Amino acid sequence: MKKQFAVIGLGRFGGSICRALASEGMDVLAIDLDEEKVKEYASIVTQAAIADTTDEKALKGLGIRNFDHVIVAIGDNIQASILTTLILDEMDVRHITVKAQNDYHEKVLRRIGADEVVHPERDIGVRIAHNVVSRNVLDYLELSDEYSIVELAAGNKLDGKKIIDLDLRSKYGCNILAIKRGDDIHVSPEPEESLQNGDVLIVIGADEDINRVENYWIDEA
Repeated sequence: MKKQFAVIGLGRFGGSICRALASEGMDVLAIDLDEEKVKEYASIVTQAAIADTTDEKALKGLGIRNFDHVIVAIGDNIQASILTTLILDEMDVRHITVKAQNDYHEKVLRRIGADEVVHPERDIGVRIAHNVVSRNVLDYLELSDEYSIVELAAGNKLDGKKIIDLDLRSKYGCNILAIKRGDDIHVSPEPEESLQNGDVLIVIGADEDINRVENYWIDEA
């Protein structure tokens, strides 16, 4: 089943998450107080709403409790960010990710119920979106609009298989740059290298090709 996401705050950060989640085919509810921003994303996401998320009745009216993951990407209004997070936690929202302005803001957010706190200077919206969508992706680096490097967890499906057997380059257009195994990293692994359950594959390729690798070769967590 598709996961349902709600993104609160449609600035540059929240907007990038909306676009990335929508491109992954997820159901997304975009929320902001600014009518123009809501109109901008109405054609991109599943649903867009004008709402004051510091108002518990407004959040209940949007059915926010039914969403799998709510991302609070409110800009400079720390008070609104904190109040929104507190209300979401009291409503028993399953997973809450919140953008923090600074370390003190992060401490407060974690104490009042945020499951994950991110800093815009450290976490790109696209990376976060990709991670929350795919449980197989451990980290994600966008190289351009089309190409990325990802860390993929190798599960039972790949246990004992040789890199040459996967034929990633010809089948999927992707290359394995390195393998993490415990504390060791094998850079430019040989084609005859056998994979083990628990290995982390560092893969480079076009986003579309990487998605195909995730779907067909990597076990779900």
